[in-house]
Amino acid sequence: MSNGAVVFHKTAKGVEEMEKRCHGLTPKIRRVLIMIDGKRSVDALREMALADDLTHTIGALEEEGFIEVMGIAGAGGVAPAPAGPLPSITAFKDESPPADPMRLQLSRNFMANTINAFCGALGNSSLLERLDAAHSLNDLRLCFDEWYQAIVSSRDGRREAEALRARLLDTI
Repeated sequence: MSNGAVVFHKTAKGVEEMEKRCHGLTPKIRRVLIMIDGKRSVDALREMALADDLTHTIGALEEEGFIEVMGIAGAGGVAPAPAGPLPSITAFKDESPPADPMRLQLSRNFMANTINAFCGALGNSSLLERLDAAHSLNDLRLCFDEWYQAIVSSRDGRREAEALRARLLDTI
């Protein structure tokens, strides 16, 4: 199953946000929430949305309880999702990673190098300091969202964001 064939629908919290705007979503995230209708697959949303970080936005909406998986898009419409939970599209490999100094260093270097290459150290020095001070993979995971937002805020990073995100999720 491709993550692109997954179809999401709004939860009660998502419907409440549509009606009352009570959860403080940014306009960009709210636009993606509006497009999620229980019929369009992630691939269809990707064709409509101008958001380069659509996977991250959908993952955030899912993790915050605004949307949930409805099923899998197919030729005959939307089929129910297979039994058992589907992994979140932004999930880390495991909940509590064991202490692995090589994996920690690899992840830290990847995050710092991509920030320097795509964004530059100027304006990202506090993030780079937190990455350098990280003592565990969990410490790095706390910086993941800020790292990703920095990457997609640069023109060149936006083009590579999904590939970089996937590579980092393999190690972190």
